[in-house]
Amino acid sequence: MPDTITITDDRTGKTVTVPIEGGVFPSSALRELDPTLYCYDPAFLSTASTRSSITYLDGANGVLRYGGYPIEQLAEKSSYLEVAYLLLNGELPTSAELAQWEHEVTHHTFIHENMRKRFVDGFHYDAHPMGMFVSAIAALGTFYNDAKEIEDPESRQIQIRRLIAKSPTIAAMCYKFSVGLPFNQPSNDLSYAANFLNMMWKIGDYEVDPVLERAMDVLFILHADHEQNCGTTAMRVIGSSHADPYSSAAGAASALYGPLHGGANEAVVRMLTSIGTIDNVHPFIESVKAGEERLMGFGHRVYKNFDPRATIIKQTAYDVFEVTGKNPLLDIALKLEEEALSDSYFVDRQLYPNVDFYSGLIYQAMQFPTSMFTVLFAIPRMSGWLAHWQELLNDPAQKISRPRQWYDGPDERDYVPIVDR
Repeated sequence: MPDTITITDDRTGKTVTVPIEGGVFPSSALRELDPTLYCYDPAFLSTASTRSSITYLDGANGVLRYGGYPIEQLAEKSSYLEVAYLLLNGELPTSAELAQWEHEVTHHTFIHENMRKRFVDGFHYDAHPMGMFVSAIAALGTFYNDAKEIEDPESRQIQIRRLIAKSPTIAAMCYKFSVGLPFNQPSNDLSYAANFLNMMWKIGDYEVDPVLERAMDVLFILHADHEQNCGTTAMRVIGSSHADPYSSAAGAASALYGPLHGGANEAVVRMLTSIGTIDNVHPFIESVKAGEERLMGFGHRVYKNFDPRATIIKQTAYDVFEVTGKNPLLDIALKLEEEALSDSYFVDRQLYPNVDFYSGLIYQAMQFPTSMFTVLFAIPRMSGWLAHWQELLNDPAQKISRPRQWYDGPDERDYVPIVDR
C-alpha cells in the first residue's frame, strides 16, 4: 500500500490524495480542496512549518540526535564547540577543521569597549541579567555594518562566529554588572567553557576546576538545540523577514526569557526549596495530585517516555557535587523523583524528570544565582538558533512567515458617532 492520505470535503464531495513522507503530508492538500480552507492548530501542535536536518527528536521513545548522532554519545565524547560545528555544518569536523573553528571562535570573544563601558552602564543597577542579555545581543549588531549582508555566505559565517563567541562574554558581563563587580576580559588560552567560568568567577588566583569545566561543556551540549521549540521558532520567524542575525537571536532569547520556556529549572529550585525537607515530600506529592501544587521539572511537551538529557545531567550533577559538595536540595530531589516514579498518578500521565529537574541544582552548586539560569540556557542555544537561521536562508521553500487566522469577531457594522453610543 502506498503511503498516502485521502481527504474528502463533505461539503462538495471533492477528494484529494497526497503522499505521506516521514509521517508528514503537505498542506497543499487543503489548498487543492478549497483555497479558503485552513487548519486550526493553536500552538502548532500538529503543524510542521519547516523541513530540517539539524535535530531529530522522537518523544515517544526518548530519542534526541544532533545530525544523526545520539545525544548520549555527544555528551560523553564531544565538546560544545565540536557540537556547534556539527549543528552548523551537518558533519563532525576533522582535527584540522575543529582546530580552525576553535581558533576562529576564541579570537572573536572580545566585545567593543563602547558596549562594555557605555551600553551596559545605561541599565538600572538591579536589572535582570537576562533582560540585559537580550538587549545586548540586539545592540551587538549595530557594531557591525556587515550584519545585514545576510545574502553573503561569508558575511553570514562571520556573524555566526561572532554571536557564538561573544555570547559567554556578554553573559558574564551582565552578571558582573548585576553584582557590581569589575569585568574579566576573555582569555584566548582557555576552552569555551573554561573561558566563561573564568570571566564569571576569576578573583585573585582563581583557576577553573576541570570537573566543573567539563560539566559546563556537557550542559552546553545538552542545551545546544532542541528542534522547533518556542525560541527556535521565533528565530526562524524573525529571520524569515531577512532581519540580521543579532535581531533574530535577540527575539529568540526573548522567547526563552518567558517562564514557560527557559525558566523551568529556576522553578524547580524554588519548588525544592519550598518543600524544605525529605519529610515534606510525600505531603507535597499528595497536594500535587489534589491539584493544589505543581510538580516542576517533570513531563515535557514532546517527550512522552523519558527525557534522554535527564539521565546524562543527573550523572553530571554527581560529578559536580564531588567538587562543590552536595547541594542540600539533592536529597529532596531524589526522594521526590523516587515517589513520583513509583506513583501510578504520574506514571500513567507520562510525567518523568526532564532536563530542568537537575540542571538548576548543578547551577546552584556552581554558585550561579537563579537570575542567571536562563542566561546559561541562552549561551549554548545560540549555536542551535544560528543553525536554524542559516538553514532557513538556504531553503528555497521558505518565505516570510505569515500564519493564517480564524477570524472570530463581529461581522461588518456601521460606525456609530460617540454621542449616540
